[in-house]
Amino acid sequence: MDEMKTKIFLVLAAVAIATAGCITTVSDTKVAGNPVGRDSVGGVYKRPLDEVYRAAIHVINADGSLLTEYIPHDTTNTVRAFMGQINQNKVWVRVIAVDAQTSEIDVEARTKWGNQNLDLAHEFDKEVALQLAAGSGS
Repeated sequence: MDEMKTKIFLVLAAVAIATAGCITTVSDTKVAGNPVGRDSVGGVYKRPLDEVYRAAIHVINADGSLLTEYIPHDTTNTVRAFMGQINQNKVWVRVIAVDAQTSEIDVEARTKWGNQNLDLAHEFDKEVALQLAAGSGS
């Protein structure tokens, strides 16, 4: 009976190790978190990179706090990223210039325990779109 309990424990431990781990965020940083499942959303806007980025910065400052801004390694000025926090959830945002007048935004959100928060990622992307529609990228 003890041998069976040991086997069950080892299987459960293996599953726990396999589901917990290190993930790469949309801004190419590594954090501890649950790698299973979708955790980011994206959108494409007919706006220049600077305008979309300013709108995203406005949203993070309105809803939470901006923690870090950076240009990811191995990229040019056509990619900008930041990390912020909204209600104890971490939010990573990456804005990429597709061309001079089109930009792509990727938003990833995770809870303080490292689990996906797809609802927050969707909400953030919607708020950026509303900010752009209002004509104010700042």
